[in-house]
Amino acid sequence: MYNNTLAGYNRQAALEYSNFWALGRNPQYYDYSDLGGDCTNFISQCIYAGSGVMNYNGGAGWYYRNGNDKAPAWTAARFLYPFLTGNFAGPGPYGMEADVSQLEAGDIVQLAFQDPGIFTHSLFVAACGSPATIDNIRINTHTYDRLNYPLIQYSWIGIRFIRILGVRIQ
Repeated sequence: MYNNTLAGYNRQAALEYSNFWALGRNPQYYDYSDLGGDCTNFISQCIYAGSGVMNYNGGAGWYYRNGNDKAPAWTAARFLYPFLTGNFAGPGPYGMEADVSQLEAGDIVQLAFQDPGIFTHSLFVAACGSPATIDNIRINTHTYDRLNYPLIQYSWIGIRFIRILGVRIQ
């Protein structure tokens, strides 16, 4: 049983990690660039830098032990979203789907390229205006490595935003 102690999400730590590793690879984590993409792996690393708590709840959790022992939510956009927006009681970060205007640095953008309901790319919000708009968001990401890149430069057919609300500690 978890004690559900809540902690703040350290957006600054997540942002610093994101800026440092956006154009490189942290050797503590496997690089999935040649296995479908490294974007969500990178996003998970950033979120972990700001949360410090993993969720070891098997396939429904969010964790990384090594390249072969990780939760699907750690490396796949389609699994990260339901983990973050559905982690109501377990340890680790949690969030909600949000309007673009609610975003700030440290939040997540996901894009769909071929089917508007199938999101395959995750991006870390590195900077944005107040309020955030599609035109003023800058992102960091992997696979096609980007640092402080304008979101508006992407072409997509579906977009969603995840606001990180906090962290539950085991």
